Amino acid sequence: MRRVCFLLKVRADRLDEYRRAHDEVWPEMLEALSRHGWTNYSLFLRDDGLLIGYVETPDWDAALAGMADEPVNARWQSEMKDYFESLEGVNPDEAMRPLDEVFHLA
Repeated sequence: MRRVCFLLKVRADRLDEYRRAHDEVWPEMLEALSRHGWTNYSLFLRDDGLLIGYVETPDWDAALAGMADEPVNARWQSEMKDYFESLEGVNPDEAMRPLDEVFHLA
């Protein structure tokens, strides 16, 4: 199992809306994530907009590729992209870059 952590930046003026959007993630989105190997998926949001994502998956590239083929993901990413800063013309899921893991206490 690979542990993946990534950072994104939520716009300061959209923090409350972003939190509310995750109060009830669409059931079909949750099912697609599970089907493509996204487990222990968590998002943490700091008051300045720093978003830390964490997920465990057997294969990060396969997890991303599987979601890229899901129509529900395209709809979700379209809804989410305006919440973020500095996406440089890509959807949020395309901007996720795993951080290097330097320590893990099992």
